[in-house]
Amino acid sequence: MNSTPFDFYPSKAERDKWISDILNEAKANASHAEITADSGVRNNFGTFHMGGNRIVKFMPEGRRPFYGIWQPALCGPAPLVVHLPGYGAELSVHPDVNAEGYNVLCLSPLGYWTPQGFDDSLRGENGNWPVLPDTMLSDGEKGYRQWLADAAMAVMWAWTQPQVIPGRVSFYGTSQGGGTSLLLGAIFAGAGTRCVAADEPYLTNFPLGITKPNSGYSMLARAFEPGFEVPAEKLWHGLGYCDTMNYADRMDFPVLLTVGTNDGVCPPDTIEELYKVLPSTKAIYSLAGRGHGYNYEFIRLACAWFRLYA
Repeated sequence: MNSTPFDFYPSKAERDKWISDILNEAKANASHAEITADSGVRNNFGTFHMGGNRIVKFMPEGRRPFYGIWQPALCGPAPLVVHLPGYGAELSVHPDVNAEGYNVLCLSPLGYWTPQGFDDSLRGENGNWPVLPDTMLSDGEKGYRQWLADAAMAVMWAWTQPQVIPGRVSFYGTSQGGGTSLLLGAIFAGAGTRCVAADEPYLTNFPLGITKPNSGYSMLARAFEPGFEVPAEKLWHGLGYCDTMNYADRMDFPVLLTVGTNDGVCPPDTIEELYKVLPSTKAIYSLAGRGHGYNYEFIRLACAWFRLYA
């Protein structure tokens, strides 16, 4: 019988060991953070009208610092919701979600974004951030392993803040942010995850996505051409550590997905295949005629999802 790329993905035991290592690293680093004495004014954000908003500097041992925007709830303790960035590593603020009564932590792991702007020295081939190729080529030892450990560290830090109900968290984001929200939900499954809202999620079904010309997965195609120095089986094994399809069995929490019917970056059928195998409460919202990008409907949908489940 012919094998498929999924046959080379990490086993459940390998995957769960990877998750355990991420959580242990995050726990060890959770106190390595400081809320900066920031004025609340940024050229790229404008003015923070809610005075409690601050940039947080996270300092994982042995790796680059990374940053987040901390938007504490006005009345607490309140639930924590965490926003993850797209592949551009952009950091955004969410006063509309904050105004719904949530503590909002917006993150940009790996130090690609800094308060002074993007650190372009870290960009890889063609100006893209190297997190996905690094994951594939290192067999899951670098790239998203470190990215997710950064994010998990920040969650554990947020749980120590007085405004936050500890031990519970929900995740949301668009594109890479949607995919990593699903991964983090699975990582914290049984250890705090309440729900996830994923807008046109990337990192979903690599074997299908890579067959789509000009998709967000096409950057990987060259590695699977004859003569590449790393065997295809090992490449698929590395990618399996960050494919949401390989975590569906752990997603025993409510999941909201969106698809854009004209999305060529994260094609609808990659996301629809994930939806089919999700085991718990789930909804998929189809945006007719919509391409890829931040969708204005999504935040309203996410807030409704949070009111139900966060």
